Amino acid sequence: MSDTATWSARHVAEYAYCPRLFYFMEIEGVFLPSADTEAGKAIHRRVDRPSAESEDDERPRSIRSLALTSETLGVAATIDLAEADGHTVVPVEYRKGRPQRVMEDTPDEPDEQRLSSVAPWPTDRVQVGLQAILLKEAGYDVPRAVLYYAGEGRRIEIPVDRALEEEALAVLRDAKAAADGPRPLPLVNDPKCVRCSLQPICLPDEVHSQRAETPDDTPSPRRIWPPRDDGIHVVAQAHGVRIGVRGQSLNVTDRDGRVTKQIPLAGVESLSVLGYVQVTTQALHTLARKSIPVAFLSSAGRMVGFLDPMDSVSATVRTAQVRKLDDPDRALELARALVRAKIRNQRTLLMRNCDDLAPHVPDALAEQIDKTTRAITLDTLRGHEGQAAALYFGAFAGMFSGECADEFQRNGRKRRPPPDPINSCLSLGYSILTSECVAALRTARLEPSIGALHVSRPGRPALALDLMEPFRPLVADSLAIGAFSREELTEGHFQRTAAGCVLTEHGRRAFFRAYARRMDTEITHPVFGYRLSYRRMVVLHARMIAAWMVGDVPSLEFLTTR
Repeated sequence: MSDTATWSARHVAEYAYCPRLFYFMEIEGVFLPSADTEAGKAIHRRVDRPSAESEDDERPRSIRSLALTSETLGVAATIDLAEADGHTVVPVEYRKGRPQRVMEDTPDEPDEQRLSSVAPWPTDRVQVGLQAILLKEAGYDVPRAVLYYAGEGRRIEIPVDRALEEEALAVLRDAKAAADGPRPLPLVNDPKCVRCSLQPICLPDEVHSQRAETPDDTPSPRRIWPPRDDGIHVVAQAHGVRIGVRGQSLNVTDRDGRVTKQIPLAGVESLSVLGYVQVTTQALHTLARKSIPVAFLSSAGRMVGFLDPMDSVSATVRTAQVRKLDDPDRALELARALVRAKIRNQRTLLMRNCDDLAPHVPDALAEQIDKTTRAITLDTLRGHEGQAAALYFGAFAGMFSGECADEFQRNGRKRRPPPDPINSCLSLGYSILTSECVAALRTARLEPSIGALHVSRPGRPALALDLMEPFRPLVADSLAIGAFSREELTEGHFQRTAAGCVLTEHGRRAFFRAYARRMDTEITHPVFGYRLSYRRMVVLHARMIAAWMVGDVPSLEFLTTR
């Protein structure tokens, strides 16, 4: 770390709670809101309003949001409330929760009869200890500090003595030492992880599961992520629709200016804009501030742009990504895992849904899976992927019926432009899935344009295309099979133009209903054993790729079905 770096006292104090949490927050700049963090903000809204100091030095006063910086220690702190009387100052820190319960040391008594007392949490002690040190450095006398726990309205006073200061400085030294090394590993099966706001990025159980040499080395991963699975994913595709923001809601207005829908921002996780849909500047600012990704796509579904909030950038992860994928052997390792999972899923899909599948096709696909494992160059691997794709799409029409199947059989898989309804549905499905993968990689702090299997080119989200490979058969292909077999999509949902076969507006609505249902379908992770929706699986795999990039996990396994 640079000698001129100034760290937040709050982040340094988090080292006492979890070194990995400190590293995420201070070194990588990662923050995710949660119910607990939002509740904490609510507690601080009143007390954090800055107040001016009185000119009357004789009258005790309260100073809110007092900012201090120590160039010597390289630490900055904002004190919630400073109770000042002349040169004597008492820092007061507010907490939303409850203090720690400490059982009295009476071993002869049964646990239910032992008395308990309250004490501040170690993290809170370190924070007020650093605040006291900064106040003393500024020339104030600090006899004590106060922690106010709003959860039970309790005020705890802490003497500011040598022991408190040494405790705070020891944590600061340890934090600085950790900052100069690799990202610390997660805590092992720790109850603190369940309520941690950064658990979705840290993935403690998943990391230790992947690092274990044998299954008995670590408990099975707990399904503690995500805590909720009811996020709102907005797709705006009607011509002339306008999206704005009012209060804490997204407002959707039609061509006549009438508000047709209000969507609470608290539940929105992504926004996809297709074609001629307007989004106001105020809405874009709000979405960026809340780290909600926005994908801009053409009417046909091709991605043309992406809103990239600055908090999605992590120099640590991006640097590791460039170094890892610049190594041909490591790039090949990632590409092999992706292609192997993709071909397995293609094979499974054909065996499940193609009644007259030629007997040689599953065996030939199994052979390609085996060859991907032994591929020694990316070009060889791409060759095996291409041969598997030819086998797969050669039999693909057998999973459909009627004229649409015959037309696809004549055309084969064609993208630009798609000549028939099935190709059109696949192209839109792949495009929307690409945007989901870009958003997932952004939340994992990865750069979507730098990939392993797909060649990086200007404007091409190579790593998003990589991540999408195992999910193509499971999401887009399965969606097409189900939608056509249930007649959710029919010939009437498409129009044929000189630019190819495209979905009508009604067709797009039917497509996105089927897509949302598919992405919400839950499936069991083959390694971790818990169930997640396909959308959460995409995010989980993006974050596991990031963990592999920085060295948290030694290898990767991607989603496959049986």
